[in-house]
Amino acid sequence: MKISFEFFPPKTEQGKEKLIQVRQSLSVVSPKYFSTTSGAGGTTQDTTLETVLDIQKNNNIPATPHLSCIGLKKSNIIELLDKYKAININHIIALRGDIPSSIRNMGDFNYANELVEFIRSKYNDNFNIEVAAYPEMHPQAKNIKSDLTHFVNKVKAGANGAITQYFYNADAYFRFQDDVQKLGINIPITPGIMPITNYTKLLNFSNMCGAQIPKWILERLKFYENDLESLNDFGFDVVANLCQTLKNQGVNSFHFYSMNLVEPSLKLAKNII
Repeated sequence: MKISFEFFPPKTEQGKEKLIQVRQSLSVVSPKYFSTTSGAGGTTQDTTLETVLDIQKNNNIPATPHLSCIGLKKSNIIELLDKYKAININHIIALRGDIPSSIRNMGDFNYANELVEFIRSKYNDNFNIEVAAYPEMHPQAKNIKSDLTHFVNKVKAGANGAITQYFYNADAYFRFQDDVQKLGINIPITPGIMPITNYTKLLNFSNMCGAQIPKWILERLKFYENDLESLNDFGFDVVANLCQTLKNQGVNSFHFYSMNLVEPSLKLAKNII
């Protein structure tokens, strides 16, 4: 079973110390890698690089940086990738990134497939490139067909694999797999798993990124909103059952959005190993 965990770069010294402890705790399940998010337009470029360097230096677990291209020039991308290559990082997650409302210059890239193509042209096969997948459709896509076309373009540009946006309906994942396979795409597609720990935060984040929460789950989370213990127990059961359903259908790779916390990602990971 291949397990990976995603972090966001901490902003404070306290957050940095906490993340070191989180990484140590999550290492007990021997994850394949730790990934670190990157803000669009280079907004967290320095802290992302700092976090990646710290992971690469102090862990036996490889670091995998996100690389968001909106607002960046080709020279920025080369500078970052040269630094990663110099410290033996050979795995990246290539993304377009969200477009900040304040951005005025879109940079040299409009879509993730352009970034993937550029990396391949400059670095050949030096990097294993993963891209994003949206089983329930990207929130800015016109329709399913155009969304699938964008995904196919990223793969044809040179992506080796993909990680999905989180979802709570296993059928959406399997349908997406079927759809892309019909289009000739057979790269590994790792499901992204979001633990459920907070009703309001999950609702707001899902509305922003386009992830759907089934009504039966949403109503129970709302009911448990002020009962944290019951909410956590229910949330664990929902996500654990989702992971088990995926595993039973042959999925052998899971990517957990840890939110820089040990639990419940570790509990979920142990449950499927």
